[in-house]
Amino acid sequence: MSLDILTFGEALVEVMRTGLDQPLDRPALFTGPYPSGAPFIFAVQAARLRAQAAAIGVVGDDAFGKCLTDQLAADHVDMRGIHVREGYTTGVAFVGYSSDGSRDFVFHLRHAAAGQLAPDLLKPELFEGLKVLHLMGSTLSIHAEALATGLKALELAGQAGAKISFDPNLRPQLLPPERAREAFAPFVAAADVILPTAEEAQLLTGTASVEDAVDTLLADRPGRVIIITQGARGCQVYTAEGTTHVPGFTVEEVDPTGAGDCFDAGFLVRWLNGGSPIEAARFANGCGALAVTAQGPMAGIKSLPEVEAFIQAQTQRA
Repeated sequence: MSLDILTFGEALVEVMRTGLDQPLDRPALFTGPYPSGAPFIFAVQAARLRAQAAAIGVVGDDAFGKCLTDQLAADHVDMRGIHVREGYTTGVAFVGYSSDGSRDFVFHLRHAAAGQLAPDLLKPELFEGLKVLHLMGSTLSIHAEALATGLKALELAGQAGAKISFDPNLRPQLLPPERAREAFAPFVAAADVILPTAEEAQLLTGTASVEDAVDTLLADRPGRVIIITQGARGCQVYTAEGTTHVPGFTVEEVDPTGAGDCFDAGFLVRWLNGGSPIEAARFANGCGALAVTAQGPMAGIKSLPEVEAFIQAQTQRA
């Protein structure tokens, strides 16, 4: 069966601080492990929205790897791209949250199973009939082999006639921002959909304002869609026809990890199903809002009926 959506990247579990403002360089309590990794959060959300979704990655033959793969199997994510590597432990992200909304990470990736990404992991069969390849800057930032894997994926997707979606998802802990612009340039150039924050859009284009960044990105490819994500405020949709602000939804935030990945999946699934960019963005806002309402990167991910019911209820209250 051909895939609707394919991604690849860091397969890991997350271990997080139990409270706010507990720095990672001091003793304090943690909770977890939770199945995680931006590409895998994305794939689970897409699968719960009834898309045929797959994520390519590597786990260790250990309990953390089982934690992640059990979740993927339960959500019917296509497992053909999952590799189990003996002799390596599954990747881990340690996360601390601050009361100002920021996060701090310590990653065990490069020398873990998650860091064993290489172009030969890309099975051509996964690209046959593929509709969208979704790529993330967090994955491309791991090391040179991960970047090479991304370039090979672009080539295979191009041969398959698939659309390209790119979320810069900058991780300064992995790749300094000043190097990211050059590293990400081929993916920006190929993308039909780009989903950056305002800061990421400016960094990718070397411009001084969001408007200049968008103008630059649309000049390169007028038919592309640019979604500037704005967290709880929603997002701004840009196309060659103009721009529209799509407001977010009000929820009680418990854990923000994965909200952007769920947003990306929500947008692409609705867009692939014929929704306009504005309709898809509103649906994506619903997915992102619900994602933050439970502890654990995948715990707040909702099914298609649940997302639609949430948006309808919010609309009736407005």
